[in-house]
Amino acid sequence: MRFWNLLASAAIVAALAGCTNETLDATTSVDIKSVRNKTEYQVSAPMVKKMSELGMQKQAPIALRIFKEEGTLEVWKANTANRFQLLKTYKICAWSGKLGPKVKEGDRQAPEGFYPLFPRQMNPNSNYYLAINTGYPNAYDKANGRQGTHLMIHGACSSSGCYSMTDEQMIEIFALARDSFKGGQESVQLQAFPFRMTAENMARHRDNPNIDFWKMLKVGYDQFEVTKRPPEVNVCEKKYVFNQQASGPFNPGGQCPAMSTPPALQVAMASFEKSYQTDYDKAMKKYDGMVWYEPSEAERKAIVAKQRVGRELAYAPTGNSLDAGKMMKASDLEKKIALQKEAEETKQAVEIQKKELEKATDGGKHVPVPAANPIPQPVMQAAVEQPKKSFWSLFSKSEPELQMPAPVVITPEQQATAAPLTQAAPATTAKQAKAPAPAAQQQAAAVTTATTPSADAAVEAPVMTEEPPKKRPFWKIWGN
Repeated sequence: MRFWNLLASAAIVAALAGCTNETLDATTSVDIKSVRNKTEYQVSAPMVKKMSELGMQKQAPIALRIFKEEGTLEVWKANTANRFQLLKTYKICAWSGKLGPKVKEGDRQAPEGFYPLFPRQMNPNSNYYLAINTGYPNAYDKANGRQGTHLMIHGACSSSGCYSMTDEQMIEIFALARDSFKGGQESVQLQAFPFRMTAENMARHRDNPNIDFWKMLKVGYDQFEVTKRPPEVNVCEKKYVFNQQASGPFNPGGQCPAMSTPPALQVAMASFEKSYQTDYDKAMKKYDGMVWYEPSEAERKAIVAKQRVGRELAYAPTGNSLDAGKMMKASDLEKKIALQKEAEETKQAVEIQKKELEKATDGGKHVPVPAANPIPQPVMQAAVEQPKKSFWSLFSKSEPELQMPAPVVITPEQQATAAPLTQAAPATTAKQAKAPAPAAQQQAAAVTTATTPSADAAVEAPVMTEEPPKKRPFWKIWGN
């Protein structure tokens, strides 16, 4: 009896404070290794006993409720009065993305909204142990152009848009759904919320861009809180409507038919709304000038990183947003977001440079890439064509064989000093000017003059005054 008193107290405190329901999150006693047939697993005797004490049949209908922010999945079950009571709360091992609905394929967001789960969506052969397809996109998602596939509740504790549990948790949830289908339940309602939609939580998240979407979900949330029965859900004019008596069929993308709320529900909800508004006004005063910082998936993973130690690589738990996020002054949050944006832009710039480098090197084939400040390279002057020897010179002893000097290489430094060196060179003495120069030396001087750039365009090249030696007459080829 004492246990149930504690249980009831914990539930009341959680409902009022909007905090996590950790006291109800008992670890399952399932020994996976001993399970021979996972699809035929029978819930434990202690759970069957708990059902009996709460006035529930083993095959009575169930409903699932998910709260992203605190990372919990609740199983509610109908009692003999057809009112649903909380049977068990599980900690979600991993969910990806941030608070907010799934919009498109690949955004890593886990769905938010109301989803009917049918027997055909049960997957006993999942690669993630066991799985239940959420049915995303539902009628509302399709009407609003939202896309995505294979969004599941599954085991293996690894998520990319799904709600992932441990295998021990999943085998129990799968068994509870299977038993309710055997009892005649046509579909299990999944209610996926960003957080418990209390007045305080709604005030705390009032600046979130998804607030209008969440206010729409809150209508169904509130009606379940009041009636303790899953609401009847329809879609028209691209929005959810709950427990409405209509004059005609609902068209998700079309105009809503004439609708009305049942009188009894209308009265109950009016009283609930009045109390809610009082609590909301108090919360707004409490959070005046403060805003909630919603953590990223990486920040949530960081707070539970130690849980991965010694586990399989696929095991990737994520912490909850309540532990990783915090309330901040609006000005401080603006600074934090600005710094995050700057860091992200820097990261993107580095990635772009990396891709450009890979492209320039042709996938790592070492194609030269122009440097930002290229290193000066030596200048190679054009080679002077060597004059051809005449036929008669082959037999002439007086005609020396011309030797072509190596091309002159002039570096940028030499170019810079060329002018001073030219101007500072001593003048040729008269004796040196009169001395005849051998033909080979004269040719070398001509090559040097041709291959060395002038430091000053006004300085003329030296004029050769010596006449070249005369060739020997033909008849003296064989002479001594």
